[in-house]
Amino acid sequence: MPFSDLNERVAEIRGLIAGAVGRGGHSQAVRIVAVTKTHGPDAVEAAHRAGILDVGENKVQEALDKQDAVIGSQPWAAEMRWHLIGHLQRNKVKFLDRFSLLHALDSARLADAVHEFGERRGRPVDALLQVNVAGEETKGGFEASEVQIEAERLRTLGGVHVTGVMTMAPFDANESELRRAFAGARAARDVLIKAGHPARELSMGMSGDYVLAVEEGATMVRLGTVLFGARA
Repeated sequence: MPFSDLNERVAEIRGLIAGAVGRGGHSQAVRIVAVTKTHGPDAVEAAHRAGILDVGENKVQEALDKQDAVIGSQPWAAEMRWHLIGHLQRNKVKFLDRFSLLHALDSARLADAVHEFGERRGRPVDALLQVNVAGEETKGGFEASEVQIEAERLRTLGGVHVTGVMTMAPFDANESELRRAFAGARAARDVLIKAGHPARELSMGMSGDYVLAVEEGATMVRLGTVLFGARA
């Protein structure tokens, strides 16, 4: 059976998360988002068997293919919540009906397109504001200095329901740099809350840094390699 040791891995990870919550002092609940990119539908099934109901995909088409492979053929498929965690091109906004949460609301232009889609379908899109805390040129998202203005503007867009912040820490960062990035995302969430958004979520932390992210308040961690092994 593929990923036959996943239950044991998940139990270990949940233990590490519980310890990190205790050390961090934020008392938050933490959801594991299983990142199944480059793996097949069997990874989604394995996640479900291990008690993980949140699945993250970077690319729309890969996510749709996996959804089509399990929805309608597997009785458990309706329980899964699909997260789009990668950049979304504006011409693919129409596929947001297939996702529970957009993690990468990374520009005002995308926010406008998502808002228009939410208005057309009669239900706002749940999304996280992507914040580029470290100011890396290779990553998308809003600069920390832009969050206040965008938070106020987003309050006028009824088709988008901003539920928190997503960030990616620098890949080669040391512990102090990681903590600074995660704390910056937490501060950005506070800005959203003060602007009137129901911003409870902090999506931050991946396989190499999720324990520190949880200590700094993460409510969602996006885990791939630590769950499923190295990607093809």
